[in-house]
Amino acid sequence: MRLVMASANPNKVAEIAELLADYDIEPRPPELGDIFEHEQTLEGNARLKAATVCREANAAAVADDTGLEVDALGGMPGVRSARYAGEDATDAANLLKLLERMEDVEEGHRTARFRTVAIIVFPGGREVVAHGVVEGTICTTPRGEGGFGYDSVFVPDEGRGRTFAQMDADEKNLISHRGRAFRCLAGQLP
Repeated sequence: MRLVMASANPNKVAEIAELLADYDIEPRPPELGDIFEHEQTLEGNARLKAATVCREANAAAVADDTGLEVDALGGMPGVRSARYAGEDATDAANLLKLLERMEDVEEGHRTARFRTVAIIVFPGGREVVAHGVVEGTICTTPRGEGGFGYDSVFVPDEGRGRTFAQMDADEKNLISHRGRAFRCLAGQLP
């Protein structure tokens, strides 16, 4: 089955292509430009991206949206995770803002979760939706060289004390929110 990626994030594209290795994954056509994520939920943003690419490419399109929900911050950055430090913020700026906001939060109160909603929209409007969640904590300083986004400060409960950035891609995908969502999504496909 041919699936066109809605994401233009090269890190996310590589991760999703690996998770959906049994399918013919194509990159998002560059002429589509940016898709402004203005929905109030992760599912809304994922649907918006997939539906836009499906319509423009006239092909099944796959998208996801992921949020980091930090309990001490009332669930923030949540749906705004990629734009936490501003609309054009870099991963480094978002990470810095998170660590600054968490500066006075004590060890036992740094619980968080990554939540992913993955969706495929087919021409004709049929949708397949899946969710993935991983619980963990936010460490006080970045650790590890791998991953992207908040990976260097997120210690999954199943990670044996290591951040996602300290894991290789296979290990991360096995327990990550995105891995869980896309395995569930693939399980719903022919």
